[in-house]
Amino acid sequence: MNELEAYRKRGANLALARKLKIAVWIVTALVLFLVGLMRRVKVDLPEGVSLHLLPPLHALLNSGAAAALVLALLCIRKGRVLLHQRWIYVAMGCSLLFLLSYVTYHFTTPETIYGDLDGNKELSEEERAEAGPMRAVYLSILLSHIALAAVSLPFILLSFVYGFTNQTAKHRRIATRVFPVWLYVAVTGPVVYLMLRPYY
Repeated sequence: MNELEAYRKRGANLALARKLKIAVWIVTALVLFLVGLMRRVKVDLPEGVSLHLLPPLHALLNSGAAAALVLALLCIRKGRVLLHQRWIYVAMGCSLLFLLSYVTYHFTTPETIYGDLDGNKELSEEERAEAGPMRAVYLSILLSHIALAAVSLPFILLSFVYGFTNQTAKHRRIATRVFPVWLYVAVTGPVVYLMLRPYY
């Protein structure tokens, strides 16, 4: 019996799954609330404190999540369940650290605007013209990144719960749909950073 077959024969922990599913919806609601709030509320940092190093960290964490997801996929295709799990833990860890850092950054730091060459947080007609069609490209990538991150969050967590509690069929059914979305979100994170980098 190979590793994958042995894993599939393990019994499902339905009691734990029920508790974790409740946690999934609480976490999802809390995250979406904080993301919605962070654009309206700003917390002043102490004098001389700057979080300007966080955006490149965000790009690294997203890149790490993307790499871990690809490795997790390769492992499960070879029937390497334990390695698959470990890479998923890495992807989840990178995504969690990203989320905590991202929310902290946006609660404390004014938003950077694509095309804002003088850094005054307003886009003049001249700056808009200078940015040209690349601003529309940037905004389409950014908006798809944000929307898909929000929509996919509960399904990523549910897929994890089903895998963690040995509900293989449910895990596979959700994972096959949410995996490409999660990978897209992870890959477009660094793309958004690189496009916005000249304006930080």
